[in-house]
Amino acid sequence: MCGIVGYIGTQTAVSILLGGLERLEYRGYDSAGIATIDEGILRCVRAKGKLYNLREKLEHDVNPARIGIGHTRWATHGKPEEHNAHPHRDNDGSVAVVQNGIVENYQSLREELIAKGHIFRSETDTEVIPHLISEYLPEEGDDSDGLLNAVTKAVNRLEGAFALAIIGVDYPDELIVVRQNAPIIIGFGQGEFFCASDVTALIPHTHAILYLENGEIARLTPLGAEIYDFKGKRLRKTPKILDWSHSTVEKQGYRHFMLKEIHEQPDVVRLCLDTYLQLGWNSENGKNVNPIKLNLPETFYENLEYVQILACGTSWHASLIGKYLIEQLAGIPTLVQYASEFRYAPSPILPNTITIGVTQSGETADTLAALETEKYRRVGLEDKYRARILGITNRPESTLANMVDEIINTQAGIEVGVAATKSFTAQLIGFYLLALDLAYRRRGLSLQRLEELIEGLKALPGQIETLLEGQAKSIEELTHEFNDTQDFIFVGRGINFPIALEGALKLKEISYIHAEGYPAGELKHGPIALLDAKVPVIAIAMPGKVYDKVLSNAQEAKARDARLLGVVVDNDRAAAEVFDNLLYVPQVDEILSPILSVIPLQLLSYHIAAKRGLDVDQPRNLAKSVTVE
Repeated sequence: MCGIVGYIGTQTAVSILLGGLERLEYRGYDSAGIATIDEGILRCVRAKGKLYNLREKLEHDVNPARIGIGHTRWATHGKPEEHNAHPHRDNDGSVAVVQNGIVENYQSLREELIAKGHIFRSETDTEVIPHLISEYLPEEGDDSDGLLNAVTKAVNRLEGAFALAIIGVDYPDELIVVRQNAPIIIGFGQGEFFCASDVTALIPHTHAILYLENGEIARLTPLGAEIYDFKGKRLRKTPKILDWSHSTVEKQGYRHFMLKEIHEQPDVVRLCLDTYLQLGWNSENGKNVNPIKLNLPETFYENLEYVQILACGTSWHASLIGKYLIEQLAGIPTLVQYASEFRYAPSPILPNTITIGVTQSGETADTLAALETEKYRRVGLEDKYRARILGITNRPESTLANMVDEIINTQAGIEVGVAATKSFTAQLIGFYLLALDLAYRRRGLSLQRLEELIEGLKALPGQIETLLEGQAKSIEELTHEFNDTQDFIFVGRGINFPIALEGALKLKEISYIHAEGYPAGELKHGPIALLDAKVPVIAIAMPGKVYDKVLSNAQEAKARDARLLGVVVDNDRAAAEVFDNLLYVPQVDEILSPILSVIPLQLLSYHIAAKRGLDVDQPRNLAKSVTVE
């Protein structure tokens, strides 16, 4: 989850490192640091807290170094204090390392190194790495391959998931980069090279990038990039060109990235639909033409009996809606599992099953590990049990995309705000398209109903724009009334129950207000005991088969003096008599309503947190991409 950046070239390294860390700060912001080499001196500067603390330390520091590494931390081992901040060095201060990941066997390595006289100054797992590398550095006069050889020997002793960038004072023209189950990327410039945990740090400098694979080591020098495996074998790799623009990682006039990304949702939905809907399809010409063009191979669909979905956090909420859609539209039994639990308690192996991994970053460690578990346990089984793995992500260049058989690229692009908004909506669109694809193939819906839903999907971008234009201001004004609120309850039923979970999660993530989501019918089975005049209840009441039930459940809350807020469609007169405040969305088919009903909850959470003066884009204790288990 931490952010790594490295540079070697002809420019001043410090400014490039700080700029890269700024773009990676969403990955962690407990502390930050850089290490550089100039004129035979390895300099390391670190600071507790956010990146501006490190900037202040470096403000008057003239450092002409042309090589360096930097790090912004999400704490795992050791509290977020300066002595635990990266980079970490060996006893002589001759080797500096930054890491994203966890070294699982660090304790035994630490004890071994202490017995050899090494002194440790932090509580981190990372600090064992520079000490271990120093053990393998050649003695004076040894002509072996120096730093690269020492790193290769050291990483072969590490267990866990890690990405590393390493420099050594005696090797001022080498930057070593390592990947093992944690993402890291190399960028190619003109006479210069970069490395980073994510392309967001590289876009201002280069679009020519190379993704290291697991078990690979790169040596970057002014003469070029050399790639090796952990056995020291030289590999041939080819960079690729990204087509992303610099503006994708800028705020473009918005106060926060989260607000920008909320307002990007109409275009994200529009692009995803344009990519995957068959142009000109209708129920009249649709008998022999599939309206959905996901381009998945026919073998994916053969004798399909089950779908299982693995995800975490917001992606898990999107997956719950995916389950509803696949079961209700296509009639396929669907399981949704927490990826973090699946690895240790997988469900029984089912025949003829598509397994879907859902992750916005494509780097979520728990989801990747769960998918690996599923692939491994099906190896060697008869054909009906063969693994069929599908990924849903907005990062088609990610680890997920490289490990699954097929992906649905949700077209959301880079999302910088830690609290997911546009990536959630894009994942939902991915599930709608997959469910409709399956429904068409299995003849689960009439062509007329299919056409209705597709036309409804096409209308969503305009409806989101209408919602944002018409409701954003009133929702912002409403948040002034919750200055002292400490608890919220969110309720929904049917397809909108997961939206209650997602609304509660958004509020928790960025405002630090305790919030819980429940199926509305479960309110009276326990949670109603929490209600009084200080606990607002937000109910999602979309017209459809559970509408009357939701209103009835809301009345139960109202009878306990709770303040009621309703997410309802325009001109809902019945709702106006029940709720104290109304958050309107345009008229919509119930089965499509989650795309609209989530947006007022995103805005509500955003404005409550912003009004409290909180850091909306970088909430405490969180990181955008959870790349450690």
